Amino acid sequence: MEKKRKVKRIAALTAAVLLAGMYLAALLAAALDTTAAGTIFRICLIGTVTVPLIAWLFIWIYGQLAGKDTIADLHLMEDAEDRNPQDSGVEETSDK
Repeated sequence: MEKKRKVKRIAALTAAVLLAGMYLAALLAAALDTTAAGTIFRICLIGTVTVPLIAWLFIWIYGQLAGKDTIADLHLMEDAEDRNPQDSGVEETSDK
């Protein structure tokens, strides 16, 4: 179980480091007023969407291959009324 958590942590940490590095590069390019600042900014905008998406896909695929539920599973996005009441920890009461 510890190995599975480690893989997920590595994926999340890698994504966070990539995002921070991109933002730092954009900040430095803007502060130094380089001609590449616009290009670096566009790369950061694209990376802001793609890096978390790739991390989510990696975690989701890992969960599918391992046969385990992960935070990236789509069933977590279902409406509360579609779920079984016993799953949510809420007990049903009858008004008879």
